[in-house]
Amino acid sequence: MVAAKELVRTLTAKGQVTVPIEVRKLLDIGPADRIVFQIVDGRVEVKAAPMSLEETFGAVRPISRPEDFDYLRKTAISEHTEKTMKELRG
Repeated sequence: MVAAKELVRTLTAKGQVTVPIEVRKLLDIGPADRIVFQIVDGRVEVKAAPMSLEETFGAVRPISRPEDFDYLRKTAISEHTEKTMKELRG
């Protein structure tokens, strides 16, 4: 069993805390990234928040212009359906 490493930080009056660099590296997060606090069986787990579609908008330049939004919509629905089916199958 691997020994746990404790990283102690001080909570500010506003309820804020600086996330230690070791934790940021482990979660692969940086400035403006979001994190999730999940309460599981009386424990708190911290993990990187998944990016939403809105947050990623404009991050990649389109291959061609004008964009075919009907095609893109159908492709996105198809990919989401496939992902959901895989998750349901286990």
